[in-house]
Amino acid sequence: MKALVINGPNLNMLGIREPGIYGSDNYDRLVQICLEAGAAQGFDEVEVFQSNHEGSIVDKIQEAYGKVDGIIINPAAYTHTSVAILDALKAVAIPAVEVHISAVETREDFRQVSYARLACFATITGEGLQGYAHALELLKEHLEK
Repeated sequence: MKALVINGPNLNMLGIREPGIYGSDNYDRLVQICLEAGAAQGFDEVEVFQSNHEGSIVDKIQEAYGKVDGIIINPAAYTHTSVAILDALKAVAIPAVEVHISAVETREDFRQVSYARLACFATITGEGLQGYAHALELLKEHLEK
């Protein structure tokens, strides 16, 4: 099994950006958690990708077609604005889990809308970086059904 973890804008700034919301661990720690959790769940490969550019995220989703079994996606700010990311997820029809480090449901009103969620079978919020490990666990369970 192969999984692709996609991270959107500003996640490369973890540890610097609003640590009261996102924690003090940096992006390298997020990558480490994904790789370790993926191995523990039996994934043969976990690729972790980050971009601040919507088109690059769309390209990565499209490139995953026929190459990965599942996607974990944290579209970050694009969660609330990107129909393009939603359409890419729908086009490839790869099982996907949406993940957010913070509990977006308790934050600003505009964060209550998630376009990506419409193409995902599950959403994880508010578990910090460990939410990625949880998402990989859910993905494995889904793929084994």
